[in-house]
Amino acid sequence: MFGLAALASCLFLEGAFATTAPTQFPLTSDLLRELSEKVEGRLYSAVAFAEPCFTSFKSADCEVIKRNYLNETSRFDTFGGYINTQWETCQTTGEQCLLDWEDPTNPGPVSSSQTCQLGSVSRHFIDVRKPADVAAAFDYSRRSGVPLIVKNTGHDYKGRSSAPGSIGLWTHNLKDITYDPEFIPEGCVKASPGVTMGAGVQWGEAYQFAEAHNITLVGGSDPGVGTSGGWLMGGGHGALTNTMGMGVDRVLQFKVVTPDGKLRVANACQNEDLFFALRGGGGGTFGVVLESTTLASPPVTLQVYVVQWTNPEASLTHDLWSILIENGLKWADEGWGGFANGESAIYISPNLDTVRANVSMAPLIAFGERIKHDGIHGATLTVLEFPTWGTFFNAFAGDNSAAIGVNLALASRLIPKANFETAASRSELLAALLKAHTLTPGLRFLVSPPTSCPGDGSTSVTPAWRDSVYHITLITTWDWNATMGEKKTQYKLASDSISHLRAITPDAAYSNEADVYEPNHKVAFWGDNYSRLLEIKDKYDPDRLLDCWQCVGWTPNSKRFACYIA
Repeated sequence: MFGLAALASCLFLEGAFATTAPTQFPLTSDLLRELSEKVEGRLYSAVAFAEPCFTSFKSADCEVIKRNYLNETSRFDTFGGYINTQWETCQTTGEQCLLDWEDPTNPGPVSSSQTCQLGSVSRHFIDVRKPADVAAAFDYSRRSGVPLIVKNTGHDYKGRSSAPGSIGLWTHNLKDITYDPEFIPEGCVKASPGVTMGAGVQWGEAYQFAEAHNITLVGGSDPGVGTSGGWLMGGGHGALTNTMGMGVDRVLQFKVVTPDGKLRVANACQNEDLFFALRGGGGGTFGVVLESTTLASPPVTLQVYVVQWTNPEASLTHDLWSILIENGLKWADEGWGGFANGESAIYISPNLDTVRANVSMAPLIAFGERIKHDGIHGATLTVLEFPTWGTFFNAFAGDNSAAIGVNLALASRLIPKANFETAASRSELLAALLKAHTLTPGLRFLVSPPTSCPGDGSTSVTPAWRDSVYHITLITTWDWNATMGEKKTQYKLASDSISHLRAITPDAAYSNEADVYEPNHKVAFWGDNYSRLLEIKDKYDPDRLLDCWQCVGWTPNSKRFACYIA
């Protein structure tokens, strides 16, 4: 349900930052000692997020964990914390250190025969502060054979920022952020207003900075997501991307350490091939990005329309989604973005005035008035105007954050314009969505494809983004103590549910939010860009020091993927 909860209410909980501190560990080899010296002692042993509770369930440290087990800030500020907890575990062996996400005060997980084990959490990690740290890690990995992972927040649905027995490159403390109204990418001549952000900056922080500088940054819809990592390198979508472009359309420059240990500047004027790859080819693949500079725009006034009700009711979901689909092409062409699920819809326009927006949204307004008149429980219709993106975000983001601290499988699909062009195709799309929703009630519409922003062909995301109206996601979950069979069942359920949409659409999905077992993933994520991306991967990382699940050039038989369920 989407509401008006303030962002602060979900971010600043008591004890949110009081998590287990990193500790030094015995240096058991000459290579590790050498690595520790090169990174100035910022090499630490990793600790599972819930470890204090397995030491003492009634301790003060455990009380903090229990209070904040489902809090994203607490998890993101701890190296061992991940948004979805199966990526802290080894799913194939059962090694884990989890509490009961439905009731973190339940002592069952610690009173069972389960012990606290790292699972897929890196054995050690480097608190990255400078390019030399990353270069040293690449050298260590090449000489030792120990795999590397790159992690900022752990907001990753496919397990790409964890791997058993690995060393983690934790970029979370790279928090510098600056604004230059006349930023010129190195080696170029054209100036544009740009904001340069370290790899640890998150969208909640970036939006606050933008408000203070009277500018707009186009980013994600969750405050905890990083601005320069997987969100950006995977494409980057949000409620403003229809009219203002995806993250990869707006990035002006990267600073990245490639696996040869060199710090490179990638932009439209130098290392252009790497710039292309980083603009949609995926994070954790071509190098370790330490900072990015993205285009800043003037403030935008937003017209916002919200319809919602409280109790699920199939007939109302049918009626709401019928309205959305019937108006899908029109609203996409007019620049609307937003979110919807089975009981609510939010539509946002940065380019229509109040009069034109009211005319455009008349079908949704009429539906809202109808359910209020019919006395539907919790039914509301809200029409608002916000002077900036930041003020809207502060009002709505708290209720639009992703599920935190749970075991979760996610799948997605891009829905092209062709599915809206005839009455028959619209009916077919509605039926497929309702079937998927029956299997997985957490289905969401993300009205975020860049339908009104065709791009210039210089990015490496699948071209299908430009022809799409919706990005549809759905989820399944399982308990902390689920069996292997139960986990497999939930992954299959997510895949089966999205297959209702696969059957009527081309192969196209968002790499960051796709089925873990996405079939034909090369085409689904990158279309005909894959072969060029693979060439760039071979050029910059021939030894595959960077590798991740279903990423460009991945090696499925690598030991780093031993904890994925086959």
